[in-house]
Amino acid sequence: MSETGSFGEDLADFVRRVGALRGSRALPAAELRGVLDAALFELEHAAETLWPRYERLAARAPEGTSAERRERQLLRAVFQRLPLPVVLVDRDTAVRRMNPAATALTGVRAGTGTGSGAVPGVARPGGGRAPSAAGAGTGAGAGAASGAPGRPGGGPERPGGVPGLAEVTERAGALDLVDAVATALLRTAPGDARGALEAAARVLHGRFADWVVADLCPEGPDGPLRRAAVLGPRDGDARAARALAAQDPASCPLVVEVAAGGSASLQVRPEDALALGTDADGAAVLMRAGVGSLLCLPVVAAGPAPDGGAAGAAGPRVLGVLTLLRCGARRAFSMAEAHAADVLSRHVGLAMCRPAGPGGLGGTGCAGCAGCAGGTG
Repeated sequence: MSETGSFGEDLADFVRRVGALRGSRALPAAELRGVLDAALFELEHAAETLWPRYERLAARAPEGTSAERRERQLLRAVFQRLPLPVVLVDRDTAVRRMNPAATALTGVRAGTGTGSGAVPGVARPGGGRAPSAAGAGTGAGAGAASGAPGRPGGGPERPGGVPGLAEVTERAGALDLVDAVATALLRTAPGDARGALEAAARVLHGRFADWVVADLCPEGPDGPLRRAAVLGPRDGDARAARALAAQDPASCPLVVEVAAGGSASLQVRPEDALALGTDADGAAVLMRAGVGSLLCLPVVAAGPAPDGGAAGAAGPRVLGVLTLLRCGARRAFSMAEAHAADVLSRHVGLAMCRPAGPGGLGGTGCAGCAGCAGGTG
């Protein structure tokens, strides 16, 4: 896609978000502070990103010949009429376009797949990146339509199926991260559910995310969440750190949603400024911390349910939630990184349900996990 087309998409996305803010006038006065933060964020984006790009485009000559324009029109027509579900993604694997077959497969209305957060993959678009891959899906789920086959991040492989250097580096980094978390979990005492969750948070902090917030269900699966750990940048906003540490997870809509549904949420440039609640001054935590992308993961219990039923028969049994934040100019979470984080979150769930040994190490296992694999020891 040309830079003009990419700019047009970003501008249209900005206009849609402004429209959404306009509809917030009817909100209670207590919630208007968060709306103001979101509006200021959008204005900063327009001033710092959209306007400089417009000036660059305005200084250039019209793009392409008439033949090139006709070719682009033909490609658009082919994309729209393909019977297979197809999506276009950018370098961050955020969905930019979905053809009618893809919207029919995923259930996403036409026009809402880009920038609205309704895409059943995991990402919203970042700022101004041109699409780098088209993925065709024939499976029965949204994941099948969100990336090219054979590549975890959704982008294309090199000719002959040989991955490029960037892809190899990303895969190696993801494997390294999973290995480091697994090692930390094996070093925690059996039966110490909180220790396992905190050990994983320490590994993820810094190398994978600027902020790591860990919430625990101390009363067992699906019980009320309690904040267990908050790890932020050393030079970060101390008030934001205090606000996160003092929060009741029940006041964070995104955490509540992930815990209730048992499914991860990956967002780039989150649209809901109040997704992680507010601090004592009423300011949105996401805005105060300058969050550019976030990944919220449920930590789910493994093994059979306590009543002897099949695992997951009544939905996932959530032991806790890990919320990972990247701030400022740091690269947004990719789909490949989200997949790696999902894998390691399952490892954390296994470690939290690991029963204490016969010698009584660490007690009788995690609270409420008597039905997990292996019993209570």
